[in-house]
Amino acid sequence: MAAQQHCDSLWIGADIVTLRAGRYHTIKQGFIAVTGDKIVAIGPQAEAVTLQAATTHQLAGGIVTPGLIDCHTHLIYGGDRSAEFEQRLNGVSYSEIAAQGGGILSTVQATRNASVAELVSSARQRLAHLLAEGVTTVEIKSGYGLSLDAELRMLLAARELGERERIDVVTTCLAAHAVPPEFRDNPEGWITLICEQILPQAQALGLIDAVDAFCEHLAFSPVQVEQVFQAAQRLGLPVKLHAEQLSALGGSSLAARYAALSADHLEYATEADVAAMAASGTVAVLLPGAFYLLREKQSPPVAMFRRYGVPMALASDSNPGTSPALSLRLMLNMGCTLFGLTPEEALAGVTIHAAQALGLAQSLGSLEVGKIANFVHWPLAHPAELAYWLGGTLPCRTVYRGVIR
Repeated sequence: MAAQQHCDSLWIGADIVTLRAGRYHTIKQGFIAVTGDKIVAIGPQAEAVTLQAATTHQLAGGIVTPGLIDCHTHLIYGGDRSAEFEQRLNGVSYSEIAAQGGGILSTVQATRNASVAELVSSARQRLAHLLAEGVTTVEIKSGYGLSLDAELRMLLAARELGERERIDVVTTCLAAHAVPPEFRDNPEGWITLICEQILPQAQALGLIDAVDAFCEHLAFSPVQVEQVFQAAQRLGLPVKLHAEQLSALGGSSLAARYAALSADHLEYATEADVAAMAASGTVAVLLPGAFYLLREKQSPPVAMFRRYGVPMALASDSNPGTSPALSLRLMLNMGCTLFGLTPEEALAGVTIHAAQALGLAQSLGSLEVGKIANFVHWPLAHPAELAYWLGGTLPCRTVYRGVIR
């Protein structure tokens, strides 16, 4: 007789959708054994007879997936831009709104005026929607402060949010998001401030996990972005990039040269960009929320990503201007309907490939022995339903680090 293996909790009675290697890899009527915050065994329920659990959880059918991961958000900011959304739909141009003090600079002003406590409070309301649908890890970027003090406050607020809520928060410094008004005539001065003050101080305070930039004709050039990447490299910080959203500037190829964790948006990525990303292992993060709200026409080259074997992640891009999204699950549907992903690719995009986009695939994103026990039980017959249902709230039970959240 096989020796008994002890565990803290045993979860049985549902199909386990492991997402190993980015595929469903469903274990019919499976089990998950957890000790501490780690998965210690997983397999068909018939093989669980050798397990002795302190607590056994009997699930009433359905499926279990890894905890969802939103790998690209801007959840921390002050104010909102719903009035501008209404103005645009009434025919007011973006340039007219900007001339009135709107656009990103209105968010910058509101963010600068907000305390850390106020930033945390407003972000918690947005985060609550992600928590309710099984998100267990979220990336949060700075980029609406655009000053040393305000950028650090944003990052501090993101860290505090992770301490208050039962979710892992990954922080990214996106000071190279836009040129602040004080540097309108001196963008190089802003890049220098980012490289010489913001990044070093944020790292010294333990506030950042990665560095991002916006490479676009209305933001920063590849040359300017490379300065930021070099500063990040000196500090030992991984990089990622907003690239090829509105035009082809070769930003994703630049990101690949710096072994970036991800290049994000990518509507205008070329075959050379895709080949470079494939060679470097850079993940393509697709953001259908912004594509939808901006009424874009050119989709990311999904077929090319498949052909070159570039992993594709999906994220909400939750932000006040171009993707005021409160549902990562909605992005699954949009990824399928707008970009042509399969439901399996979409689910991999918010689990294992999203973990890879954050540099966390060794510990998160799939249900495998040794990984953190973040998973969600859904009363669904098939994982494709997660992408199929449009809107509404699907009931679910989330296990975060081995404990029901």
